[in-house]
Amino acid sequence: QVTLVESGGGSVQSGGSLRLSCAASGDTARTYCMAWFRQAPGSGREGVAWISTAGSTDYADSVKDRFTISQDNGKNTLYLQMNNLKPEDTATYYCAASLRRGRCAGNFYAYWGQGTQVTVSS
Repeated sequence: QVTLVESGGGSVQSGGSLRLSCAASGDTARTYCMAWFRQAPGSGREGVAWISTAGSTDYADSVKDRFTISQDNGKNTLYLQMNNLKPEDTATYYCAASLRRGRCAGNFYAYWGQGTQVTVSS
């Protein structure tokens, strides 16, 4: 069992920055992939960024070169640095954990946080 708690959401103007954090606890030693997803009102949940325990990262095209995923294994914390935010980035952001080996983008994520809201105004 892995418990995830996100923080760091808020409201910013277009072009601004935010850093999301996700504190993990429980069976974190078995975690293979961590990821950030988001869901905008009326839309499905989409993957944003992924990172393996080895540090390999992957990004959705819509956030590439603007968002950076990172992790502090000593603190069991996942981060998402979001720069040059756009109104279309407005969504609830979730962190997720997978215990399955393999490519992180497209992996099965069994554990999810409660989400943190990000609102970007134009």
